[in-house]
Formats: sequence, C-alpha cells, structure tokens
Amino acid sequence: MSVPSVRRARPRPGATLAIVSAALFMTALDNLVVGVALPSIRADLGGSLESLEWTVNAYTLAFAVLLITGAALGDRFGRKRMFGVGLVVFTVASAAAALAPTIGALVAARAVQGAGAAMLAPLTLVLLSEAFPASRRSAALGIWAGVSGLGVALGPVVGGAVVEGISWQWIFWLNVPIGVALLPLAVALLTESRGPADRLDVPGLTLAATGLFGLTFGIVRSQALGWEHGVVVGSIAAGLALLVAFLVWERRAPAPMLPLSLFRARGFSATNAAAFAMFFGTFGAIFLLSQFFQTAQGLDPLQAGIRTLPWTAAPMIVSPLAGLLIDRVGARALMATGMLLQGGGLLWLGLAQTPDTPYLSIVVPLMMGGVGMALVFAPSASAVLAAVRPEQAGQASGATNAIREVGGVLGVAVLATVFSANGSYLTPQAFTDGLTAALPIAAAVLAVGALAALLVPPRQAATSAQTTVVGDTAPA
Repeated sequence: MSVPSVRRARPRPGATLAIVSAALFMTALDNLVVGVALPSIRADLGGSLESLEWTVNAYTLAFAVLLITGAALGDRFGRKRMFGVGLVVFTVASAAAALAPTIGALVAARAVQGAGAAMLAPLTLVLLSEAFPASRRSAALGIWAGVSGLGVALGPVVGGAVVEGISWQWIFWLNVPIGVALLPLAVALLTESRGPADRLDVPGLTLAATGLFGLTFGIVRSQALGWEHGVVVGSIAAGLALLVAFLVWERRAPAPMLPLSLFRARGFSATNAAAFAMFFGTFGAIFLLSQFFQTAQGLDPLQAGIRTLPWTAAPMIVSPLAGLLIDRVGARALMATGMLLQGGGLLWLGLAQTPDTPYLSIVVPLMMGGVGMALVFAPSASAVLAAVRPEQAGQASGATNAIREVGGVLGVAVLATVFSANGSYLTPQAFTDGLTAALPIAAAVLAVGALAALLVPPRQAATSAQTTVVGDTAPA
C-alpha cells in the first residue's frame, strides 16, 4: 500500500526554485573548488600526493555512492525533511573541513560533505518539479540548471581567488553561512511530499550502496594503481557483482527503491545513456584542460580558472534559454545538438592544442563545449521527469544522478589513463601530448551520447508525457 503525498495545498514555486537552486549551487561549487587549493593544503597540512587526491576523491566517492540512497530516504521519510537533513550534514561537514588539523581529518570531512550533497542533489529536482505546473516547469528547470552551471563556472575561479587572497580554509567556510541561511527558509517554505513506498528497501539500499562503492572505488584507484592492479580489478568486479545482485533483488522486492520498469521507458533509458556519455566526456576533459593552463602554460590558479570561463560560464547563461526552448523544439533536438557541440569543441581542442597556443585561438571551441553542456542539462532533467509517473520522480532523479556521476568518475579515470600512456607532467610538451591524445576519446564518447539522445521520444510525445507526469501534482 502506497503512502499518500503529504503536501501543502499551495506550494510556493518561486521560493522553492530559489532554495533548491541555492543548495545545488553550493554542492556544484564545492565539487570543483578544491582542486586549485591542493598545493596550499599540502603546504599547510602535509601528506602524500595520494592523500591529497583523496580530498577530491572522498567527496566524489561518497556523492556517487549515496545518490540513490538519498533519493530513497526522501521518498520514504519526506523529501523536505531529508533535504533539511542534507543541508545540516553538508554545512557541518564544511565547517569540519575548514577546521581540519590533519589531512586525514580533511578527507573524512570531505566524505561527509559528499554524503550531505547526495541527499540534496536528487531532491532539488523532485521538489522543484512538484512546485511548478506543467506550463512553467521547463523555464524553471532552465533556471535551476543555469544556477548549477554558475557553481561549476565559479568553482575554479572562486577557489583560486580565495586561496590566493585569504586561505584555503575559506573555500569551506563559504558554505557555512549559505547553509545556515537556507535551513530555516527550507523548513518554512518548502512543501513536504513522499514517494510511493510505505517502507524502506533496506536490502536494495545496501546492495546499491556497496555495489556503487566497489565500482567507483576501483575506478578512482585506477588512476594511481593502473587498471590491471588486483585492488582495481577486484573492486570493480565486486562492485559489478553487487549491482547485478541489486537488479535481481529489485525485480522481486515488495517495495523496490528503483523499479526496473523505469528502464523500459525509452525516454528514461536514452536520456540516462546520453547523460552518462556527457559526464564521461565533458568532466574527463575539464579535469585535464583545467590543468593545461597551469602545467603547460605556467599560469597561476586564478588565471587558469578565469581562462576556463568561456566553457564553464556558458551554462549559467544558456541553460535558462534552453529551458524556454524545451516545449518548443523538444528535449531530443536540444540534447543531441548539445552533445555534438561538446564533442566538436573537444575534437577541435585536441587537434589544435600546443604548449604555446594563443588563448584567443581556443575561445571558440571552449564556448562550444559550454553551450553544448547548457543544451543538455535542463532538457535531460525534463526528459527524465517526462518518462516517469509523478510518484517515481525521486527514484528517477536518484538513478539519473548516480548514473551520470559514475560516468564522470569513469571519464576522469579513462582519460587520465590515456593521458599517462601518451604524456606526462614533466614538460609542457609532454603534458600537451597526453592531452591531445585524450581529448579525441572524449569527443568520440560524446558522439555516441548524441546518438543516444536521438532515441529520446520526439517533441510531441515528450510534451504529452510531461503533461501526464505533472498534471496530477500541479497546484490549481
């Protein structure tokens, strides 16, 4: 027996958009802000190169592993309630990271931050979808995606500016006042709702979390140990086995946390395939390109962050426009175009890059990548929600976020492996050789993602499905 939704009669669309977008901005910013601070953290806290890498990996690992769990907890115990819990966890962990006396304490705090972010990220989309009627939802999704893009854009810039101007601890202190301000607003203004399950799927949660941990841990460790290392092979194999067991369990679970029937919807499966490909290609490429300006061209962190802005800032400008276009041209056309723009931009960079490449000569392909990202973010969220029933929005959001995060982790690992096989950090030319070998791989994966996007139902079908999805939940 399903639990009926417990919601206010009149949701507050504007307040909901502001609150969930601010929370998403905070988590997106924190995902990228740490990279430029690693040299300063090492100088202050010490630690090996591997331990420094874990200040980034601990967040990514916890975030990717717990996304489905965060969505399931929201469905069972209340999405507004678990959103608040996620805010508290993320804010307290941010303060702990800023106060960390050792590198080990910092890594632990970053893992807790990732857990808090995993509760927040999928619930922002569900809370937003419930607050807006069908006629206004696409525009709201565009703004939501644009704010997320702003966090991505400002991550390297804010990190560089804060580290150079104040200290590395302040990249974490910045989160605290935002979290403290958002919590009472969330309690007062968000609307409570729940998913269809009347009990928590504990075996499913356990299998999903441990399976994703094994898979993601193995991928992350492949950068340091190599793909053939026993730890990597064993971890990935165990993770895949547990995920297969999870799928078997979900087929017969009385209250599954992820109904496999979702994947029978062409729009849901095709959108997730495209999202996986985008995160694989794009974030793997950004990982290397953000280092190119420092390692090959000798710029400082702030200068390097500013030079990535044509790419990373485009989503905050273009995503709201893409949201307005969803109902006019359909998610399929926007997603396929966006994937092709990203792939074309990366291929251009891979063919043209040299250690002394003038910056102005690569602004256009950087902008192609950023505009391409923007054309995928909001339409992919819309396509996923259009493919499922309203009560399945939390499950669908958690699954989609987990799939794309694993894609991002795998993209970084694979492109880093290609980079290492063809180049190194020893000289600017060696770094460029590795970069130009890796970027065409990213472009090829994005091209496959464009083909997947073409399988999303056309505009008429998607619009009809979206009306069905949101019709029962829209306020009068």
